[in-house]
Amino acid sequence: MGTTGSTTGPTGAPNGPKAYGTTWRNWAGNVTARPAQEITPASVEELAAAVRQAAEDGRRVKPVGTGHSFTSTAATDGLLIRPDLLTGIRHLDREAGTVTVEAGTPLKRLNLALAREGLSLTNMGDIMEQTVAGATSTGTHGTGRDSASISAQIQALEIVTADGSVLSCSPKENPEVFAAARLGLGALGVISAITFAVEPEFLLTAREEPMTFDRVTAEFDQLHAENEHFEFYWFPHTGNCNTKRNNRSAGPEQPVGRVSGFFEDELLSNGLFQVVNSLGRAVPGTIPAIAKISSKALSARTYTDIPYKVFTSPRRVRFVEMEYALPREALVEALRELRAMVDRSNLRISFPVEVRTAPADDITLSTASGRESAYIAVHMYKGTPYQAYFTAAERIFTAHGGRPHWGKVHTRDAEYFASVYPRFGEFTELRDRLDPDRVFGNDYLRRVLGD
Repeated sequence: MGTTGSTTGPTGAPNGPKAYGTTWRNWAGNVTARPAQEITPASVEELAAAVRQAAEDGRRVKPVGTGHSFTSTAATDGLLIRPDLLTGIRHLDREAGTVTVEAGTPLKRLNLALAREGLSLTNMGDIMEQTVAGATSTGTHGTGRDSASISAQIQALEIVTADGSVLSCSPKENPEVFAAARLGLGALGVISAITFAVEPEFLLTAREEPMTFDRVTAEFDQLHAENEHFEFYWFPHTGNCNTKRNNRSAGPEQPVGRVSGFFEDELLSNGLFQVVNSLGRAVPGTIPAIAKISSKALSARTYTDIPYKVFTSPRRVRFVEMEYALPREALVEALRELRAMVDRSNLRISFPVEVRTAPADDITLSTASGRESAYIAVHMYKGTPYQAYFTAAERIFTAHGGRPHWGKVHTRDAEYFASVYPRFGEFTELRDRLDPDRVFGNDYLRRVLGD
């Protein structure tokens, strides 16, 4: 991976483009790229100038965050923009309930800063390593009955377009761009700042409990209706699940104890999980037996804490992932089909299958756009062949009109997306207007958006 953060380029200009020819890799290691140049702009003005110059030179441009996407959406052989210096809070408006942050700000840093101010996002995903621009541009989400993805919490954004213009977008200012760029895949421009809705910090009580596959699928609608945030994990080769219910609480605050937290969140969920996955990769025949033990390793527990400490967890075991959003009413049938497929196959799956939900939203290419959704995510340990499993799972998901997560492995193309997104043409028309020369294009975008 190329060095970043240098203050001078080849000509001595601050943060100017630097020729590297080195290899960039994503977090999972399944995507690599060799950009011709890299830049780490320190201001929106430097960012705009770099985009403008690259466009004049006929060079393609892609911003990159922390590389937590499993697709090549950020890969480029042109100019790679690193947002390492575009971080921090620009403005906090308590009266309006908003915070404006630079695009490269990691979600972890944002959560910590908001907590110091007694504020919080309403909902978030289960990790917080991504940059705010990377997370929203690919549709990162948690689980929620009423509260939606991180992108749906955006109130305004600032984006640098292909000609170097800096465009401000909101429901009132450039609303057609706002509707699309909240989840823009990096296809419409480079986001430089995002304004999120925030609210006074609150407490969540988490209830984690083992449950059988048959019970959780039979009671899914009830569990979803009765809880603000419900999710569960099914362990393939077993009939066992772990469930998690997060609901707002009046307190008092009762966080996970230091010893029990280390045992369950670090030792079992990361350390031991790493060991058993390594064993399963080396000796696949051991996986069903390991799965039966793993599925019973975590016991029931209840704790109450501030939102980011409940929503997010450390994830140190590396993997490759596919996730599809289905109409919520199709969830149980699709999950039962997935289990039947695994049971009758020779596949050996060491990672649990994750199930979450989201309400409908109004973002053009959101996986929950216009429909209440449920998500099924399948994973394979890094370095383990995943194609057979993912192909079989994808066949089930697409039969139910599934929409793949934009930042996770899938094989769909523009023709498919046009059939499952009623507003797909609206997005591509906007792209034609904002980036007719495909300054922000790459092979992935050509496949999923067409050209």
